[in-house]
Amino acid sequence: MEYIFTLKYQLADHDCDPDALVERLGAAGCDDALVGVGLPGRLALEFSREADSAEVAMRSALSDVKSAVSSARLVEASPDLVGLTDVADVVGVSRQAMRKLMLSHRATFPVPVHEGSASIWHLAEVLEWLKGRGGYTIDAGVLEVAKVALTVNIAKETQRHPVHTGGDMELLTA
Repeated sequence: MEYIFTLKYQLADHDCDPDALVERLGAAGCDDALVGVGLPGRLALEFSREADSAEVAMRSALSDVKSAVSSARLVEASPDLVGLTDVADVVGVSRQAMRKLMLSHRATFPVPVHEGSASIWHLAEVLEWLKGRGGYTIDAGVLEVAKVALTVNIAKETQRHPVHTGGDMELLTA
C-alpha cells in the first residue's frame, strides 16, 4: 500500500546546501519524497512510500533520512497536529460543519492538544472519534498514518523532555 506523510527536520548549519541535501537524500533511498528547503535551517520531506504498513513506511523513511543527514533533528511527523479546517478537509465536510460537531459534542469530542484562538488536535484521535460515530468516510490509510505520526511525535517529545520521577505525574491525574 502507498502511504503519504511528511517529516520535518531542523538542520545543522553545515547541512544547509539544498543541492547536496537532495543528492544525499536520493542516494539514501528518499527518492520517493518531495524535498522542501524553503525555511533556512529546515527540511521538509513529503513521502509517498510503498510498504506493508504505515509504521514500516514511516520508520524506513526516518532511518533513510537519518543515514543521509545524521545531524537532522526531527521537528514533526505529520499528519498529526491539525486544526478543525484540516480535519474537515480530510473528512470531506465544511469547517463550519466540523466546528458545529465539535461544539455540540463537547463532552465526548477529543480534547485539543492546545486550546486557544487556534486550537489543535491529534488527527488520529479525531478520526477515531468520527469513525466511532459512524456516517463519515474515514480513509483507513490516512488514519493508520495519523496514528503512526502521533506515536513518532510522542516518542520524540518524550526523548526531548524525559519525565522525572517524583510527584510530577500526580498533577496529570488530579
